[in-house]
Amino acid sequence: MTTSERAGNTGQAGPTTAARTGADEAYLLLRTVFTVAPIVFGLDKFAQLLSDWDFYLAPWINDLVPGSAHDAMLIVGAVEVAAGVLVALRPRIGGYVVALWLAGIIVNLVTLGDYYDVALRDFGLLVGALALARLASDRTRR
Repeated sequence: MTTSERAGNTGQAGPTTAARTGADEAYLLLRTVFTVAPIVFGLDKFAQLLSDWDFYLAPWINDLVPGSAHDAMLIVGAVEVAAGVLVALRPRIGGYVVALWLAGIIVNLVTLGDYYDVALRDFGLLVGALALARLASDRTRR
């Protein structure tokens, strides 16, 4: 017996509900994660409870933006919160926005010359964000 069957979901469509597929569950999981994570990490750019985010900014990017590395990270935090909200409201677009944002983070980390492990992890997240965007595209056609 599967978990869905134990929970009372036999996979049979009821009179008003369609059967939930693995793709539906993957979509819900990815949408939730890519809504919550950017918002939490974005807010933490202001609180700095999880990390001192300023150390993650490559010097050449710090030279491009006005102000200090901390000022730049506050902007990053605001963008991340906005990206999380966009995923919640429009996941088809938000997934691509988060993927592009993660690509920028990867470039930053690689050019920093450190944190290659974090860059590799973020590449996995980028692929997940692209998967969310694709799944969301399929859902809008149903």
